[in-house]
Amino acid sequence: MLNTALLARLLPDPNNTSLSEQLRAGLGAFFGLFITGICSYLLLGQHGSTVFLVAPMGASSVLLFCLPGSPLAQPWSVIGGNVISGLVGAACVHALGSSVPVAALAGALAICTMFLLRCLHPPGGAVALTAVLGGPAVTAAGFGFALVPVLLDSCLLVAAAILYNNLTGRAYPHLLPLAHPHATRDDKPTVRLGFKPEDLDAVLRQYNQVLDISRDDLEALFMKTEMRAYQRRFGIITCADIMSRDVVTAEFSTALDEAWRELRGHRIHALPVLNRARRVIGIVSQGDFLQHGGLDDYRGMRQQLLRFLRPSGRSHSEKAEVVGQIMQAKPTTARLDTPIVDLVPLMADSGFHHIPIVDEEQRFAGIVTQSDLVAALYEKRFAEAGP
Repeated sequence: MLNTALLARLLPDPNNTSLSEQLRAGLGAFFGLFITGICSYLLLGQHGSTVFLVAPMGASSVLLFCLPGSPLAQPWSVIGGNVISGLVGAACVHALGSSVPVAALAGALAICTMFLLRCLHPPGGAVALTAVLGGPAVTAAGFGFALVPVLLDSCLLVAAAILYNNLTGRAYPHLLPLAHPHATRDDKPTVRLGFKPEDLDAVLRQYNQVLDISRDDLEALFMKTEMRAYQRRFGIITCADIMSRDVVTAEFSTALDEAWRELRGHRIHALPVLNRARRVIGIVSQGDFLQHGGLDDYRGMRQQLLRFLRPSGRSHSEKAEVVGQIMQAKPTTARLDTPIVDLVPLMADSGFHHIPIVDEEQRFAGIVTQSDLVAALYEKRFAEAGP
């Protein structure tokens, strides 16, 4: 009789991805393989080549379109891993001939080489086997097999993945996070308490296995988990609860001198820039005035600022005249129901000082500043602590 508890442990966990994400990945694989196959055929098949799309590209497409954030799916891993494995396989055939033991050796050497060159890509093992057991056409191609079609197919598939993933809202290739906005050696504020990057590095060394997730993505998941735990403990405060509603704003065509007077007169540091439909199209801060006014040198700053703010009086001028010419376009916004803990990494780590808040129709509703956030977190923390 089967042990049902053991059987349950052997079954995979439920899939947490949404149906739309599953369809997105499947359509992406179709798009990538179709483009790769058609282009390879036009370049190779029409000229008599019998090998223009190798089977391991199907495995590569799974990583590229289902797991675009994986370290195993990055361009160097895909192109380098496939090509290097093809070269290893061809070298084994050249030295030892074509046989099953040679294929096994080629796969093992390919894995070791990919580890050494930091381009581990699982389909590379299949490329190495194909180079050994792919038939007369492949073995006859020798080292050229690693270039045509493997290199060609890999480059085409990666190009298709870059296009499709970014068009469908998945950043690819996966880039390292930006450095601290202040360019200092201090840790980012959100990691000064709790676990630190070196703690994660130490645990990963102890784990000593390949993870199909990047280190910075893993750190981000831990941080989001901590924030959810904080919400559960202290309750959810939303942006609508703490935002300023009577906000001074500007339009694209607001004159620079007028916007500067509003900033100084109301003792604020930034103005949301709205269009006629009251949708946020930008934000302009005192820093933007200083940057575009060429005020890096404090000497003569007053005179430079006055010249920058003074209208030129010309219909065409290289000098900025209105807010829309110096604002930060498409600023980061949050919704009314966004929990304020979601703003912490934006303000603490990314350097944002003001987050415009929009309603369900994406219309401007208010603004949350760093001061609003600090006051809300302070009040909630000490309210929970009691007298």
